Amino acid sequence: MKKLSLLLVLIVAGTALCNAQLPSVMLRNIEGKTVNTAELSNDGKPFVISFFASWCKPCLRELKAIHEVYPDWQDETGVKVIAVSIDEGQNSNKVKPMVDAEGWEYEVLLDPNSDFKRALNIQMIPAVFLLDGNGKIVSKHNSYKDGDELNLYEEIKALLK
Repeated sequence: MKKLSLLLVLIVAGTALCNAQLPSVMLRNIEGKTVNTAELSNDGKPFVISFFASWCKPCLRELKAIHEVYPDWQDETGVKVIAVSIDEGQNSNKVKPMVDAEGWEYEVLLDPNSDFKRALNIQMIPAVFLLDGNGKIVSKHNSYKDGDELNLYEEIKALLK
């Protein structure tokens, strides 16, 4: 009975997260500009928020895989990817050079105190959120295996129908 109750609580919590608006957390982008996460948007089109760290190999594999197809995704759907680094301290200084070296065209935010990560109740990374054109969370994925980006793209296209 306890397991059933716990499962029900987890389902309700997960459902509540989906269709929720983003919490308001003040972060900086890699250029140093302050950004309120509650105001993240993509002009009425879907967008993706991907939490990563420079030391997280699955995170980097996922962002590299998306980078390879990102121009096509943007042309076909108008989707935008926002990458949120949870690197702390000195590691946060490595993020901009890494992003520049990879050639990522994502909007990149820094969450060195994990405030945004905590506000979204993220336990592990990579964590990817898909938001609709109104800024409502419609899905969340944890971890990464090769090909997951294709499933994400299918979800993006389904939002546009």
